[in-house]
Amino acid sequence: MIRYALVCEHAHDFEGWFGASADFDDQQARGLIECPVCASKAVRKAIMAPAVSGTKGRGDDAAPAASQAPNHAMMMEAMGRIRRHVEDNFDDVGDAFATEARAIHEGRSEDRGIYGQATSAEVRDLVEDGVPIAPMPPEPPKKSRLN
Repeated sequence: MIRYALVCEHAHDFEGWFGASADFDDQQARGLIECPVCASKAVRKAIMAPAVSGTKGRGDDAAPAASQAPNHAMMMEAMGRIRRHVEDNFDDVGDAFATEARAIHEGRSEDRGIYGQATSAEVRDLVEDGVPIAPMPPEPPKKSRLN
């Protein structure tokens, strides 16, 4: 998996994970990438410094500053938008997900977005065979169930 720092036309920063470096370009060309904050599809890769670990201790074990800490509510909203987008635009193939994902990958079925359920063994086999898959974000908790 490759992680890219992304930014939309409204300067909202977020990140995206892709199976291969060409996947970003492919998904962007098909209009599948959008900002989780404003839903803009005008998204580009941001300049990103590589994470390099050294042998010297950094001595800064303190927690990140509040401005750098992830915003939980924003992350939950973004995951909810992604889930809704998939449910609204992709085909639910239920427990036939592994079979259909493999058929699409091998060109035996129509190339389209799908979602459904797979066992951990099926997921492992798909990943080992290079079939591009990703987990669905979890359903957001019901507001009535929150403290």
